[in-house]
Amino acid sequence: MSSFPSFFPTFFSQPLFWVLSLLAVAIFLFIQNKWRMDTIALLVMLGFSLSGILTTQEIFAGFSDPNIILLALLYIVGESLARTGVAYQVSDWLMRVAGASETKVLVLLMFSIATLGAFMSSTGIVAIFIPVVLAICAGMNISPRRMMMPLSMAGLISGMMTLIATAPNLVAHSELVKSGYQGFGFFDFTLIGLTILVLGILYMLVACRWLDNGEQETNLTHEENSISHLINEYQLHGRAKMVVLAEDSPFIGRTIDELKLRSTYHLNIIAIQRFKHFRRITITALGNDQLQNKDVLLMDIGVSESEFQTLCEQFKLKPIALKGEYFSDHAKAVGMAELALMPETDTIGKTIAELGFRSNFGLSVVGIKRQDQILQDNLLTEPLKSGDILLVMGVWQRIMAMDKHNKDFFLLGTPKESKQAVPAASQAPHALFSIFVMVALMISGIVPNVIAALIACLMLGKFRCIDMKSAYESIHFPSLILIIGMMPFSIAMQKTGGVALLVEQFLAIMGGLGIYPILFGLFALTAVVGLFISNTATAILMAPIAIEIANQLGYSPIALVMVITIASSAAFMTPISSPVNTMVIGPAGYKFIDFVKIGVPFTLIVMIATVLLVPWLFPLT
Repeated sequence: MSSFPSFFPTFFSQPLFWVLSLLAVAIFLFIQNKWRMDTIALLVMLGFSLSGILTTQEIFAGFSDPNIILLALLYIVGESLARTGVAYQVSDWLMRVAGASETKVLVLLMFSIATLGAFMSSTGIVAIFIPVVLAICAGMNISPRRMMMPLSMAGLISGMMTLIATAPNLVAHSELVKSGYQGFGFFDFTLIGLTILVLGILYMLVACRWLDNGEQETNLTHEENSISHLINEYQLHGRAKMVVLAEDSPFIGRTIDELKLRSTYHLNIIAIQRFKHFRRITITALGNDQLQNKDVLLMDIGVSESEFQTLCEQFKLKPIALKGEYFSDHAKAVGMAELALMPETDTIGKTIAELGFRSNFGLSVVGIKRQDQILQDNLLTEPLKSGDILLVMGVWQRIMAMDKHNKDFFLLGTPKESKQAVPAASQAPHALFSIFVMVALMISGIVPNVIAALIACLMLGKFRCIDMKSAYESIHFPSLILIIGMMPFSIAMQKTGGVALLVEQFLAIMGGLGIYPILFGLFALTAVVGLFISNTATAILMAPIAIEIANQLGYSPIALVMVITIASSAAFMTPISSPVNTMVIGPAGYKFIDFVKIGVPFTLIVMIATVLLVPWLFPLT
C-alpha cells in the first residue's frame, strides 16, 4: 500500500495520463457499442498521432506486422474449407452418427466445432453449424436452448487449440517474439485446449439442463425444415401470385425500380421467368432489370384479391394458376430461407429500403421475425434491430451467396428443398492436402508461419478451391483494423512507463503471495478486461504486462503469457463478450442472465484448469 501515494503524481504526469485517458475513452466507446470497433481503433491511431506520444512509424507498426498478414491468409484458408464443403461434410456426418442420442449429439457437436475451429474462424464455423443444430433439435424434438450454448462454448474453446486458431494467440506470440523470446509453438495450446474441451463437454452435459425453460418442442415434425413450415410460420398463405405480361402492358421496357410496385401498390416481384435459348428460365428480379414481353412474374402481394384483380386489369397482367402453395412447385429454382444479422453489423437501425436489399442482394424480404412476432406490413420502412430474423425469397444461387460472401447476414437455415451446393465440392481433398502442408511447415519451422500460410493459399488457388474474388471477400478487414489500431497501446504503455506502473501496483498486491495467486490474479484481471473489450484487444493490452511481471519475478514469461492468452479466449460470461455468443441469442431465445448463469461457473473451471496446467507444461524457470 505504501506505493500508492506515488501513484497519483505519476498517473497525472505527461504523457502517461493521456495514454490511459485515451484507453479509457476507447473502452467506453467499446462498451457503448454505438460505433464500429474498427472505427474506434482508427480514432485511437489518430489520437496517438495528434498527441505526439508515438511516432508515425510506431502508430502504423501493425501494418508491417507479419501476424496481420497471417491472420488475413487464415481467413482465406477458412473460406476454402467452407467452399469445398469440408465443414458441411462434417455437419452431415454429425447428423448421421448422432442418431437420437442427445448426449452423443452434444459430445460430437462440441468436438467437431473445436476441431474445425482450430484451423478456421470460430465465427464462421458457428454460423455454419447453427442451421445444423436447429435441424437436429427439430428431429429430436428438443429445445434449441439446450444445444446453442454448447455450440458457442465450443467455438470459443476452439481458439485454445492451436497457435493459429484465434487472433489473441498470434498477438501474444508476437509480443513474446518482440521481447526477444522464442514464442509459442503450433501445438503449445493443444493440451490445454483439449483439457478445457473435455471439461466443457462434461460441464454442458449437466448445465444444458439449466437452460431448458420447460418448453418441449412437441410440435416439431419433419415439416420443420421445409418451405411449408416457413409458409405457415410467416403466415404467407394466399399471398403468392403469378402473372404474365401482356403485349400492351405498361411494365414492358421499364425497370423494377422505376415501377416502384412494392412501395406504391404492395406488389413485390420475387423472381422472373423468361424464355431464353428456347426454354423458360427463372432469373433474379434485380432492381435494374428491364421487364420484357411475356415475362412471367412471381409476386408476393400485400393487397386483397379484389384489389389485385383491379391492378391486373389496370396494368395488363394475366394471372396464372399456381399448383403449389407459395411457389412450392417452383422450389427447384426459387427458394426461401431465414437470415440473421451478424453481430456488430452496421445494418442494424437501417431499413430494407435503405439497404437496397433487392439491388444489392437480388432477394426480397417477405417477413421479419422479431421476438417471436411476425412482421408483414411496411417491411421496406421497418428499421432492423439486433436479433431480427429475415425471411427472404429469390433464386437459390442468391440465397446461398448470402452465406458464402456476405458479412452482414448469415443463413439461419435452409429448407430441405434446397440443395446446399458448394462451388468447389470436388476439390475438398486438395483443400485438406493444402492445409496439411501448411500445418506441417508451421510445425517444422522450415519457413515462417506467414510464409507457410501463403504457400497454402497459393495451393488452394491453384487447386481451384477458392478464386481471387472470394479470397479477398473472405478477409474480415474490420477485425484486422481493430488489431492494428489497438497495437499502439502496447507500444505507448511500454514507452511511457504505463506497463511498469501497472506491474508495480499488481505486484504490490499479489507479489508476496506466490506464483499460483499471481497466475490466478492475471487470469481474473484478463477475464474482467475481456468483459468490456474484444478478446484481441485484451491480449494486446495484457501480454506486455504479463511479460514484465515475469521479468521482475525471474519467471519465464511464456507461462504467464499463456495464462492471459487462454483467459482472453474464455469469453463465456456475457452475450457481448464474443461474436459467437451474440450469434446464438436469436435462434435459442437466450437472455443476458443465461450467459451469466452458465458462463461464470465455467470460467472459474477454466481458470483453475489453466493455472494448474500451465506451470506443469511450461517451466517457470
